[in-house]
Amino acid sequence: MSSSGAAPGRGEKAEQPTMRDALVAAAFRLFLERGYEETTVDDIVALAGVGRRSFFRYFPSKEDVVFPDHERCLADMTAFLATGPDHDPVRKVCDAARLVLLMYAENPAFSVQRYRLTRQVPGLRAYELSVVWRYERALAGYLRSRYAGLRDGILRADVIAAAVVAAHNNALRSWLRSDGKGDAEAAVDHALEHMRAAFADGMAPPVPAVTGGPEDVVVIVARRGAPLWRVVRELESALGRG
Repeated sequence: MSSSGAAPGRGEKAEQPTMRDALVAAAFRLFLERGYEETTVDDIVALAGVGRRSFFRYFPSKEDVVFPDHERCLADMTAFLATGPDHDPVRKVCDAARLVLLMYAENPAFSVQRYRLTRQVPGLRAYELSVVWRYERALAGYLRSRYAGLRDGILRADVIAAAVVAAHNNALRSWLRSDGKGDAEAAVDHALEHMRAAFADGMAPPVPAVTGGPEDVVVIVARRGAPLWRVVRELESALGRG
């Protein structure tokens, strides 16, 4: 789960997206012509007509120019999870995953081009997996906070987060393999609804790990060998029944 376009980050000036887009366009043109490994940062900035400092102003590395928006997308997802109603945590994380899909669908041609590139370059595939992991951790972190203190809360949060990511990516990659044809949103919605049905119990109000309060616990101290009738009498007395 990573982003697809080359939109500006938060707080950037109006003229900056033009240079950012130019760097991404130059990079992908060279990747297609020469290959990813054979293209250097110097090659990219030369074609874009800017200096190395300008490149690193936007992208920490050559890998980052392939995934130009994942930082902004992650920030948007985190903000979404932190706001609004969340009476259904599973639906909330599904909606958060849809934000990623929408970014891919904004620019299908670029998304398909990048998908093909990442399939060819093992290093980019590894980078993409690290991006996916960060999204999954964001979803799991939100769910952990919602299931805190509940029976198997951490386990439930991590499993559901992983399932959401898997469902989203299964539909997304099928769409990318079809060269961006078809309705990507419908495909992802279908996959996420399938996931929600599979975790129907996870959408119900979780059962607390410990029910009742201290008044439900009664401790009786008796000598070893005390007759059972005496133990029962003491228990009844402690419960207010004797």
